[in-house]
Amino acid sequence: MRTVELLLDETADLAVREAWRRLADAGLPSQARHRSPTNSPHLTLAACGELTAPMRWELADVAAALPLPVRFTGMIRFERPTSVLAWALDLDPALAGLHRRVWEAVASDSPPATLNPFHEPGRWSPHVTLGRSRQAGAFAGRRIPRLLPAPPLSVRLTTLRSYDTDTGTAEVLEPRP
Repeated sequence: MRTVELLLDETADLAVREAWRRLADAGLPSQARHRSPTNSPHLTLAACGELTAPMRWELADVAAALPLPVRFTGMIRFERPTSVLAWALDLDPALAGLHRRVWEAVASDSPPATLNPFHEPGRWSPHVTLGRSRQAGAFAGRRIPRLLPAPPLSVRLTTLRSYDTDTGTAEVLEPRP
């Protein structure tokens, strides 16, 4: 499986890593526990079986549109099928348009059954994961907001990358020269 993700600017990256640290220090599920060198705060846009040449061509145009300014809107929790704690991002027209371009690039050359329906435009909730657990309700009823720093108000999405879940490697997706 390959993901298509956006990395955050340095200030936002540090703020997310601080939130990860605070969750871990409190004994809660945290992305800080993932020690892979590719583990970076990111926004997942789509996932597919492989990145084909036609997809890469379209994704190069997306990469050329970066950096993209966005806003965090606060904390959000998901239960699908894992418990996820995240900072949500405002789905403004620019982010929605960029996401749609990525989805269309990936969907155009992937078998439909291989696409994650949660990434489909209209269903996608832009967020940066702080913690994840297989335990249902792992973040429910906790006083988590007091543990976490406030998310930065303004963020820039700076780099388009793909993560390969089979090999554990990440690849920056560059604009065409």
